[in-house]
Amino acid sequence: MRQDGGGLIFLMVSNQAAQTLQLPFLADLFSSVGTQYPVLKELVPNDIPYDTKSSFSLYINHRNTFTGITDNDRSLTMKQFAALVEKTKNLDSHAAITAFGKEFRSPGHVPICVAASRLLHERKGHTELGISLLEMAGLIPVGSGCEIMGNHGKALPKEDARTYAKHHNLIFLEGKEIIKAWTQWSQ
Repeated sequence: MRQDGGGLIFLMVSNQAAQTLQLPFLADLFSSVGTQYPVLKELVPNDIPYDTKSSFSLYINHRNTFTGITDNDRSLTMKQFAALVEKTKNLDSHAAITAFGKEFRSPGHVPICVAASRLLHERKGHTELGISLLEMAGLIPVGSGCEIMGNHGKALPKEDARTYAKHHNLIFLEGKEIIKAWTQWSQ
């Protein structure tokens, strides 16, 4: 992801798992302390061209990481977060939060993005597309993502991404294909 992707490496999590862990949206946290830190009032994300609110939540590191930024540290954080979500799915929030705090610290180097509660019926972003795929497959609703950047500093054009997938023996899916499958599956 770091070498070939170039975009921000992040975790995505289902809204239900985020509710169990009581993960706040970063925008809500900033808003709640805006009186104490006026700069946060000025930085409110109310002009996002593709959404009404950022899905970013906490930035975390697993407690067994050193700096948290190395590939190994971020991989450990992501793997252990998925394991934690699976382990805490049937716990009440208090027990889940306690388990979360024992294994992770914040701030860290891996941002978490929370999917919309109704997934693709509500929002059609990378987070919702990824979590929809995981739910349809019956897997833990935690994934990692990273946008592939082109040499021009923008997202890699679709045809170039398709070529990259073919060259690396990866499956290439367009968002519209995932949305179609989700619509049929979720009825």
